Amino acid sequence: MKRRKSKKRIKRSSNIALLLFFMVLIFVLFDQFKQINIRETSVSLLPNLVSKDVQNYTPLLEMELKEVNLEEYTLVLAAIMQQESKGKGGDPMQASESAGLPPNSIQDPEQSIKQGVKHFKRALDYGNNKKVDFPTIIQAYNMGIGYIDYVSQKGGKHSEEIAKEFSLAQAEKNPQIYNCGGDKNNFRYPYCYGDFSYTTKVTKSIESLIASNNEDIPLQFQDI
Repeated sequence: MKRRKSKKRIKRSSNIALLLFFMVLIFVLFDQFKQINIRETSVSLLPNLVSKDVQNYTPLLEMELKEVNLEEYTLVLAAIMQQESKGKGGDPMQASESAGLPPNSIQDPEQSIKQGVKHFKRALDYGNNKKVDFPTIIQAYNMGIGYIDYVSQKGGKHSEEIAKEFSLAQAEKNPQIYNCGGDKNNFRYPYCYGDFSYTTKVTKSIESLIASNNEDIPLQFQDI
């Protein structure tokens, strides 16, 4: 009698263990499928409008932005990466200088994306606090947080003329570095600090990405 009860208990325990195993297996498979599906969905947002490398990094961009509740800016960061590097190299977000390091010091794309998101969030938060428009925040990714202060004093709205003024003022502080490599035929010369046309270029990419998905322009992009 005791043996029968013991066998029943063993069988019941085995069944429970088997059931738990299958539940864990289903959960793992579902999670993997979800991650693959997210990746495919994110990449499919960007056909032919940005490089393949940027497309491949987009799920990671989205994941990092979700960590700071800014996932709605995924297309913005993808457009910024496209402008910065087309997704090439160890620092695809060209984020080294925003971390106080020499250019291209970061050689890990994941670290570059983390720093790029951090830099963007700082510009976004500071720009919103200073009540500047969104194009100013995009330009600040290229020219630094000081550009937000400058625009704030000029009425709060970005323009290429204001970006030129800021660039020239910064270049004159250190002309040996910000001289466009001495190339007077460079389209930026003599505005050699940053790229005064940065927001214009990134904005075109953002608008194309939004249009390609047949979406209405999100509220945060309507003043671009």
